[in-house]
Amino acid sequence: MDKPKHILVVLPHPDDEAFGASGTLAMHVQSGTQVTYACLTLGEMGRNMGIPPFANRVTLPEIRKKELEDSCRAIGIQDLRMLGFHDKMLEFEEQELLDEQIDALLQELHPSLIITFYPGYSVHPDHDACGAAVIRTVGKLAKEERSPVHCIAFAKNLEQDIGQPDVINDVSHFLKQKMSSIEAHQSQFQAAELLGSIELQPEEIQERFGTEHFWTYPFEGRNNRGR
Repeated sequence: MDKPKHILVVLPHPDDEAFGASGTLAMHVQSGTQVTYACLTLGEMGRNMGIPPFANRVTLPEIRKKELEDSCRAIGIQDLRMLGFHDKMLEFEEQELLDEQIDALLQELHPSLIITFYPGYSVHPDHDACGAAVIRTVGKLAKEERSPVHCIAFAKNLEQDIGQPDVINDVSHFLKQKMSSIEAHQSQFQAAELLGSIELQPEEIQERFGTEHFWTYPFEGRNNRGR
């Protein structure tokens, strides 16, 4: 695939970008690609409050908003959109409302690549609902108007159903950005320990974080409405 001019990332929670795509996004940003990150919620219903706890149910949304902004700065993302849906409720949202907001982004940005979760293979109901909305919306476009969608997936036994990932990115040169993205989400991860382990066990860090895997969503053969 040619170098994308504009990537649209659609994920449901602050921190979803950190482990699954931050190295890939940093790599694209360095090569001159524009990246827009549309985060559907602020993760305000998350159970983690920091270790030791420094957040509570009232303060968590604002803390996670700042963490998300810090993560985007670490990656190099300048265009962050916070869409304001409610955490842990995406599966119950009106599909039309979700799809309209995603379609508005497609019409505004005309991305050449989209990154989201693979619906049904991403463990969390919000992940699946987010990915499903993206796939529905892109699938309504005429084939020639559709951008490829690279999906993050990590459910057990997923390769039995959807095969091996067809996009494997070596992000070993972008571990600094990736670990800084993870570290930004201090309420959710013991990121300081991860960062310390880079110095102590570089081979282990390289093996664990040095590649990122994606599945290109197969629209072929589906009944899509052309426009």
